[in-house]
This record gives sequence, C-alpha cells and structure tokens, in this order.
Amino acid sequence: MSCGIQSSSQCVKWRFGCKHYWKLLLFFFCLNDLVSGHIRYSIPEEMKKGSLIGNVAQDLALDLKRLRSGRARIVTGESIQYTELKTDKGILVVNERIDREQLCGDTTPCSFNFEIILENPIQLYRVTVEVIDVNDNSPSFPRDEISLSIVESVVPGTRFSLISADDPDVGTNDIQKYILKPLDHFKLEVQSQPDGGKSIEMVLQNPLDREKEETHTLVLIASDGGEPHRSGTVRIYITVLDANDNAPVCNQPVYKAEVKENSPVGTVVTAVSADDADKGHYGEVTFSIPFATKKSKPLFEVNDKTGVIKVTGKLDFEMAKTYQLNIKASDQGGLSDTCKLIIQITDENDNFPTIQLMSFANSISEDSPPGTTIAVINVDDVDSHGNGVVKCSIDSDIPFKIETSLTGYYTLVTDNFLDRESIPEYNITITVSDQGSPPLTSRKQINVKVSDVNDNPPEFDQSEYSKTVPENNSPGFSVFTLSARDADWGQNARVSYFLEEKEINGAALSSLVSLNSESGVIHAVRSFDFEQVKWIEFNVTARDAGSPPLSSVAIVRLIVQDVNDNPPQVLYPVQTGGSLVAEMVPRSADVGYLVTKVVAVDVDSGQNAWLSYKLQKATDRALFEVGLQNGEIRTIRGVTDKDAVKQRLAVIVEDNGQPSRSATVIVNVAVADSFPEVLSEFTDYTQDKEYNDNLTFYLVLALAVVSFLFITCLVVIISVKIYRWRQSRILCHSNLPVIPYYPPRYSDTLGTGTLQHVYNYEVCRTNDSRKSDCKFGTVGSQNVLIMDPSSTGTMQRIQSGKNILDEPDSPLEVS
Repeated sequence: MSCGIQSSSQCVKWRFGCKHYWKLLLFFFCLNDLVSGHIRYSIPEEMKKGSLIGNVAQDLALDLKRLRSGRARIVTGESIQYTELKTDKGILVVNERIDREQLCGDTTPCSFNFEIILENPIQLYRVTVEVIDVNDNSPSFPRDEISLSIVESVVPGTRFSLISADDPDVGTNDIQKYILKPLDHFKLEVQSQPDGGKSIEMVLQNPLDREKEETHTLVLIASDGGEPHRSGTVRIYITVLDANDNAPVCNQPVYKAEVKENSPVGTVVTAVSADDADKGHYGEVTFSIPFATKKSKPLFEVNDKTGVIKVTGKLDFEMAKTYQLNIKASDQGGLSDTCKLIIQITDENDNFPTIQLMSFANSISEDSPPGTTIAVINVDDVDSHGNGVVKCSIDSDIPFKIETSLTGYYTLVTDNFLDRESIPEYNITITVSDQGSPPLTSRKQINVKVSDVNDNPPEFDQSEYSKTVPENNSPGFSVFTLSARDADWGQNARVSYFLEEKEINGAALSSLVSLNSESGVIHAVRSFDFEQVKWIEFNVTARDAGSPPLSSVAIVRLIVQDVNDNPPQVLYPVQTGGSLVAEMVPRSADVGYLVTKVVAVDVDSGQNAWLSYKLQKATDRALFEVGLQNGEIRTIRGVTDKDAVKQRLAVIVEDNGQPSRSATVIVNVAVADSFPEVLSEFTDYTQDKEYNDNLTFYLVLALAVVSFLFITCLVVIISVKIYRWRQSRILCHSNLPVIPYYPPRYSDTLGTGTLQHVYNYEVCRTNDSRKSDCKFGTVGSQNVLIMDPSSTGTMQRIQSGKNILDEPDSPLEVS
C-alpha cells in the first residue's frame, strides 16, 4: 500500500503481523510552515539494539541528501534516547532496550515522542513510537501464602477477601482469570474495580465443621492471557475456629474521599467504622488493609482501633489520580467485613513549566526581514487542567515576537527590522507561566547577536575642512589628520582615504599633497610658496572595505600662510653699475621742494608688504628728508650757495614683517642751476671699482655677445623693413587718410628744471596691492643727468618717458 504526502492531506499506513511481525502506524499531515509532518510507529518492547523501527526518509518523502545537508538529528526531552537516526540510510533503529513496564507502568497505550529537526531551512517532524506490550512478566502475589481463621458457625455465603495478584504487563498479557482449587467448601468471585484492579473474594458454599476438618489448604491461581500463558499461585491456609455468632458490619460499603497531592505525612484522609453485635471479646473490632497494592501500601495506613486513614507517603497527582483501598473490619472471633475506600487525588500547581530549545540560531543578520525564525521552543507543564495550561511570552520592547505553531511549540521570530549599529545584541528572556493559583513561572534567557552588513557609509566629522599651512614648509610636512567614522563593524568599518586627482595651477594635486590611505594624514609633498599658490582645494574620499563598498566625500581647503620671505624691491630710481644717475635741484628750491620719489614694492602680502622709508645716510641731513609712507624726498629748508653741488643720500626701504626685511637705494642729487656747473663737478667724480685678473676675458666675451646680438638685430630689422615695404605696396591704392598717432601727453621737453610740477603715476602692483593706498609711477617728463665715468667729460641729457618697469633693475643693497 503506497501513500503520497501532499499539503493539507492525510495519510494513514498500517502494517499488521503476528509473532515476529509488528504493527506500523504512519499518520502524517502538514500543520504549517514550521511543523512539516507527524509520523507514528508501533514496535514491541524488548527489541534488540539496532533493530529497525521504520524508514523515516521514505515515510516523510525526504531525500537522503536532504537528511545529511540539513544535519537531521533527534531532539528529545528524555534522559534516555531509545532511538537512533541513521542519516546515511534514512532509517530509525532501536538505540536502547525498551521496557514498556519501566517506561509507562500501567499506562496504556504506552508511547514516547521525539522530534526530528532539519536545518537550512528549519523543518520539524514529530515522531511518536508506541511500545506494544509482550508477555514477559508472570502474575505474582504479594505473599506466598495466606492464613485465615474462620469460625465453624459461619453461614454459607460469607465472603472472605483475598489478595490480588499483580502483573506488570497490560492488555491481554495482564491477569485474565483467577482459579481456586479445590472447590469443596469455597467458590471464587472476581469483581472489577473502578481503578482497573480486581476484587477477589472467597465465598463459603458449604458449612465448615471443625470437628471433621480443623484446617483446609487451598490454592489460588492467577493466569494471564498472553502467549504463552503465564501464571502465579498463592496457598491459602484456613484454620477453623469455634463459633462467633455475629460478624462486624461496615457502616458504609463504599467510602469516598479527596486529598490534595503533596499533602504532608499524617494528613487524615477519612475514617471508616464498623459495628459488631457481639459483646465482650468478640465485639471488639479492628481495622486493617490486608491486601494493599504495591502503589498504595507505602502511601496510606489505617489505625486499627479508630479506623482513621492517614497519609504516610508522598502523593503525586501526575503518578496516580485514584487509589482504592479494601479495608477489613475484623472481630476477635475471626469474623470480618470489608468496605471499599476510593481516594481521589486532587491536582495542585506544584510543577513549574519547562522550556526546551528545539532549535536556536544565536546570530542573525541585521538585514533579515521581519518574520525570520530565530528559535523553536517547546514548553510543557505536567500539571492538569488550568495548572497545566501555559502561556509563553517575551519582553515587549524588543523587535521579536512569539508565535504559536503547534501544541506546546512556539517560534521566536523577528517582528521588525534590526539595526546592529543601534543594538548589537539582544538578551531575550522567554517567560512561561501556567494558570494555576498561584501561577508558576519559568524563565530562560537566550542571547541573540546581530551580525553586521555594510549599510552605513563612513562619515567625516565635518563636510569641509580648512587648515592654514605656512609657506616655505619642509617637504613631507604633516598638515593635519582627517578622520571618518563608520558605524559598521569589522571589515565593513575599515576606512581608507583617497585623493580625487585634479590640477591646481597646471600642477597635479599629487605633486602638491599626499594622503595616507590608512591613517588619513595629509602631507605636503613640496614646499609651498604663497606668492605662487594662495590656497589648495581638493576632495578626499573615505571608503569602507564592505561589499559593496560605501563612501563619502569631504572638501579640504589648505590656505597657504604668507611669511616675510621677500625683501622690498626698489623700482625707482634705477641704478646701473656703469653710469651714474643724479637728480637736479635748483638753488632756488624752497622748503618742501620734491626732489624725487623712491618707488618700491614687496611681493609678500598683508603687513609683510607694508613699506616704510627712512633716510639712512646723507651728505647733509639738514637739507633733505624722506616721507615715511610715500618715499618722497623733499627739502626741509631752502637751498643756499653754501650747499655742496654733489649730495649723496642712502634711503632704506623696510617692510613690516617679523623679522623685517629691507633694501637700500643710493640717490645722487646735484644742487645746481645749470648743466655746466654740474658737469664740472661730476667730471671729477671717481668711482671706486675693483678689477680682477679676468677683466680682459670678460671684455672679450662681452664684445662677442654684443657682436652676435648686433648681427641678429640687423637681420631682424632688414626683414621687418622688407615686410613693411611689401605691405605698403599692397595698401598704396587706399583712399583712406593717414593720421599720425602720438602717445598721450606727447611733447618735447624744453624746461630747464629737473622735475615738472605735473606728475603722472602708473600703478605697479602685487596681487594684494589693491588693499594699499599707495600708487607708484613715473614722472611724465624728466630731466636726468647720466654721467659715464669712462667718457671724456660729456654729460648727456636724457628725455625719459618710459615706464620704470621697462628699465633693468638697479643694484640694491638688501638686508
């Protein structure tokens, strides 16, 4: 008989046999996504270890590969594991000897349960194994012999209670019949009791005569219905006594009482009573429990005088719910009566619920969707009724919940999305409470760790960084350290830093700065010059090592700080090494007469470019002064005839840096009204020079260079002339008028003074000169005397209308 296993279908499979064959019951149905099936097997007890129970793989329609890959295993709450799962063959075999009597006692049917769990995904199969009883125990009586004393006057029909035999087997293997031999005077009556036991009474059929036969020996045989049959015997020795007219009579044939489980020793259950109409010695009644069973004998006792029944042992509702005692009331003459006492044990909430983890994953990914199974939990309470009804719960402030999947089974699943960066692990307390009064509670704590996924990009402390770097820094100078934090963990939190390459003023960014990818330290690759680069702006990317990697970008701005590393540069007056330039001052000059103006610039910025002018040396300090801010040289008194014609002034130009830097310029002033006077004075001027031994070599070299330049210029001029001639030929037929062009303020200088009274200044600026109030320029028309020491005394007059920046730099004294 074959059966397919499908969703929401049921399948029942029976196999019957006899002798060495055994019955197999398979009942499977799908309950939900967690419990995938339920199968049931029936096996006889006392099977050898390794005996086959059933083919689990075939009955559950599971592939052997699935059993191995899912790490199929048996989970049981018992201390002894009676079965073993052979995953390589998919069969279930006996692992330990199974004794039905030891496992279940009198309980029928006898079975034990366990679960087969598979992982990835989690699947749970419940397996029930029913143990079939075999006739391996013979009936046995508590004693080998019974002694009775019976008065000869006992009338026929009098009943005498006998002890019953006990057979641990159940069903047909239990005691089926009792036989009494011989049957000359007595017959046997057997009655079934509510607790499943047998009440055995011997009934007198024929009167006894002590004079004829003082003793009688009987045999009571208990026989079971097993195959082969087994039996047990007890001998009954009867002594016939003299007559006792009245037998004790119990006030009630059946007594009923209730007692709570776990009642302390000495608790009174109830009291029985009996009356005897006889007087004196034969009227005294005593009580006993002559035929107590193995279970009830250590739990109860009766006071032989008062008939009070008390508890003498520990009562457990889960072990037995009902006890029946046959209490014998006897007089001193051998007469007796028997009454029944049925004791009902009431359940107390004395068992705590139990919690067992059937499957548990102690780590879960933070990107797991809600509803992901964490654990499968089995709870149980052996109490009855409300005391055994349990409720499973967890804390409400965590993203997990408990779902009921099967009776006694719960699943712990996620109730919301998890975030490891907020809470990296959870200590979940599973609470199970019953409905007893007071309720009993059990708790079990499990720890669930949330594994990280790369869901957080690195974050900089600031989106923009601005740092100041002094110029002229040493290469390799550590500017500052970038830091980005990643809320993830492990490899996902490992941050590396990268520069976004770009060009700054035509230079690659990597040639200016470098970035340590591990530490985030920014180094200057070379020395910065404020006059070339004012600031550097670039992007830095922080990228983690997750998969896929996440990144963020920060803007870094390095501001180059100016230092006073450039001395002032004097633009005017221009000095050359071979000729002497002098400013003319007429003797009629009054106080405040502007002689000339020293023009200087400083390529530094800020206060490092603030210049001041001072008169360091002078032929006559009482005649000239220099403007501190503008560098103008003026007379401080009127010029007299006594003043020397040749005046030499040393002007120092100093910036405002720390430490300050300076430059010195020599200004020659000629105090005279006419050129002949100045000429006669300056022809005697001797300039101190030192000539070295290589002067001839330099002269020859200079002559060669000048000759080469002359030839080159001649060729260029001729080429230009030819080009212009050809252009004029092309345009010779044009009717457009030719208008001559003269530069602005073009004029011939015919004045006799050194400086005119109208000045035009052209600004010579640095990048930061827009912040300065100073303007520097050239004199529109100026008379300048140039004295060549190598000449024969001829003084030249130069009309200068060019920008001073077009002239070569003069030699300066720089400090």
